[in-house]
Amino acid sequence: MYNWIVWFHIISMISWFAVLFYMPRLFVYHAENAQNAGFVEVVKVMEFKIYQYIGVPAMWATVISGIALIFLSTSHYSGVNILSTGGWLHTKILFVIFLMVYFFSLNVMRKRLLEDKCAKSGKFFRMYNEVPTVLLLIIVAMVIIRPF
Repeated sequence: MYNWIVWFHIISMISWFAVLFYMPRLFVYHAENAQNAGFVEVVKVMEFKIYQYIGVPAMWATVISGIALIFLSTSHYSGVNILSTGGWLHTKILFVIFLMVYFFSLNVMRKRLLEDKCAKSGKFFRMYNEVPTVLLLIIVAMVIIRPF
């Protein structure tokens, strides 16, 4: 059962990151084509659907399966409580929380763009698009390298 949950956790995480990488790119297109009303209306629909129908379920699937793995890990690791094995897991959880904050910030920006109240530039969104990459590097390093 444990390996199936790991599999589901990884698939969920990949789906969530697809949204985390693509939403800011849509925001770039939205911000840089504000004068093209027809194009912007299509992008607004895309932003909503990718966030609500893929992002939200993928985020919750990732978080819930991650929590399940923590609880199941005690039996998987011969009775050792994974929460007491080092700071790597605590660091990973902290950066996953940062990732969730970033994800929710995308929805705030999406709503501002929807209402034509966002003054952020395409350049800003290109830079903002790098945040999940940095967080991904840290999270995966914690799981594989377990530096502490």
